[in-house]
Amino acid sequence: MLNVNEYFEGKVKSIAFQTSTLPATVGVISPGEYEFGASKKEVMTVVSGALTVQLLGSNSWVRYGAGDAFEVEANTSFKVKAEVDTAYFCTYE
Repeated sequence: MLNVNEYFEGKVKSIAFQTSTLPATVGVISPGEYEFGASKKEVMTVVSGALTVQLLGSNSWVRYGAGDAFEVEANTSFKVKAEVDTAYFCTYE
Protein backbone atom coordinates (compact mmCIF):
# COMPACT_ATOMS: atom_id res chain seq x y z
CA MET A 1 0.00 0.00 0.00
CA LEU A 2 1.32 3.44 -0.91
CA ASN A 3 0.65 6.47 1.28
CA VAL A 4 1.22 9.96 -0.09
CA ASN A 5 2.30 12.62 2.43
CA GLU A 6 2.58 16.37 1.94
CA TYR A 7 4.35 18.86 4.24
CA PHE A 8 5.10 22.58 4.36
CA GLU A 9 2.21 23.64 2.12
CA GLY A 10 3.14 21.09 -0.55
CA LYS A 11 6.83 22.02 -0.73
CA VAL A 12 7.81 18.54 0.50
CA LYS A 13 6.04 15.45 -0.81
CA SER A 14 6.73 11.80 -0.14
CA ILE A 15 5.35 8.37 -0.89
CA ALA A 16 5.59 5.84 1.93
CA PHE A 17 5.90 2.11 1.27
CA GLN A 18 7.22 -1.10 2.83
CA THR A 19 10.50 -2.50 1.46
CA SER A 20 11.31 -6.19 1.95
CA THR A 21 12.91 -5.29 5.31
CA LEU A 22 12.05 -1.73 6.43
CA PRO A 23 9.44 0.97 5.96
CA ALA A 24 10.62 3.66 3.56
CA THR A 25 9.71 6.85 1.74
CA VAL A 26 10.76 8.42 -1.53
CA GLY A 27 10.12 12.09 -2.07
CA VAL A 28 11.07 15.52 -3.31
CA ILE A 29 12.02 18.61 -1.30
CA SER A 30 11.51 21.97 -3.05
CA PRO A 31 13.99 24.80 -2.47
CA GLY A 32 13.79 26.19 1.07
CA GLU A 33 14.70 25.46 4.68
CA TYR A 34 12.73 22.91 6.73
CA GLU A 35 12.79 21.21 10.13
CA PHE A 36 11.65 17.61 10.54
CA GLY A 37 11.05 15.44 13.59
CA ALA A 38 12.22 11.83 13.61
CA SER A 39 10.33 9.36 15.80
CA LYS A 40 12.40 6.44 14.43
CA LYS A 41 16.01 6.17 13.32
CA GLU A 42 16.24 7.34 9.71
CA VAL A 43 18.79 6.81 7.00
CA MET A 44 18.26 9.36 4.24
CA THR A 45 19.99 9.06 0.87
CA VAL A 46 20.00 11.95 -1.58
CA VAL A 47 19.02 10.64 -5.01
CA SER A 48 19.20 13.86 -7.03
CA GLY A 49 20.12 17.43 -6.11
CA ALA A 50 21.63 18.20 -2.70
CA LEU A 51 20.65 18.81 0.92
CA THR A 52 22.53 20.82 3.51
CA VAL A 53 21.74 19.25 6.88
CA GLN A 54 22.03 20.28 10.52
CA LEU A 55 21.49 17.45 12.99
CA LEU A 56 20.12 18.10 16.48
CA GLY A 57 22.88 19.19 18.86
CA SER A 58 25.24 20.25 16.08
CA ASN A 59 26.10 23.83 15.17
CA SER A 60 27.46 22.84 11.77
CA TRP A 61 25.72 22.29 8.46
CA VAL A 62 26.90 19.46 6.17
CA ARG A 63 26.14 19.21 2.45
CA TYR A 64 25.05 15.86 0.98
CA GLY A 65 24.90 15.39 -2.79
CA ALA A 66 23.46 12.66 -4.99
CA GLY A 67 24.48 9.25 -3.64
CA ASP A 68 25.36 10.55 -0.17
CA ALA A 69 23.51 9.37 2.95
CA PHE A 70 23.16 10.55 6.53
CA GLU A 71 21.61 9.11 9.71
CA VAL A 72 19.15 10.76 12.08
CA GLU A 73 18.71 9.26 15.54
CA ALA A 74 15.22 8.41 16.81
CA ASN A 75 13.28 10.99 18.83
CA THR A 76 15.27 13.95 17.53
CA SER A 77 14.84 16.61 14.89
CA PHE A 78 16.96 17.87 12.02
CA LYS A 79 17.02 20.81 9.63
CA VAL A 80 17.56 20.70 5.88
CA LYS A 81 18.17 23.33 3.23
CA ALA A 82 17.59 22.67 -0.45
CA GLU A 83 18.69 25.06 -3.18
CA VAL A 84 17.12 23.00 -6.01
CA ASP A 85 14.39 20.36 -6.14
CA THR A 86 16.01 17.42 -4.38
CA ALA A 87 14.88 13.79 -4.43
CA TYR A 88 15.55 11.42 -1.54
CA PHE A 89 15.08 7.84 -0.37
CA CYS A 90 14.67 7.25 3.37
CA THR A 91 14.41 4.08 5.45
CA TYR A 92 13.11 3.90 9.04
CA GLU A 93 14.22 1.53 11.82
